[in-house]
Amino acid sequence: MEYSQQAKNRVKRVEGQIRGILRMMEEGKECKDVITQMSAARTAIDRTMGLVVSSNLVECVMNAEERGEEDPKEYIENAVDLLVKSR
Repeated sequence: MEYSQQAKNRVKRVEGQIRGILRMMEEGKECKDVITQMSAARTAIDRTMGLVVSSNLVECVMNAEERGEEDPKEYIENAVDLLVKSR
C-alpha cells in the first residue's frame, strides 16, 4: 500500500509530540501537563489510524471493483476489525 503524504505528515507531528512529552518528563513538568500531552498524542494517533484504514479501504474496494468482485463487505469488515482491535 502507498501511504499518502497527509498520513506521513500526521505521523511526523505525532513524533514531535512524543519528543515533546519526553522533554517535559525530563524537565520534571507536572503530571497533569504530561498526561494532557499524552492524551493529545493518543488522539492524533487514533485519527491517523482512521485515515490510514479508510484510505486502505477505499483502495481495496476500488481494486475489487476492477477485478469484478461485487461485494466489498469483507474489506469493510476487515477495516472495522482493525479499528476495533486498535482500542
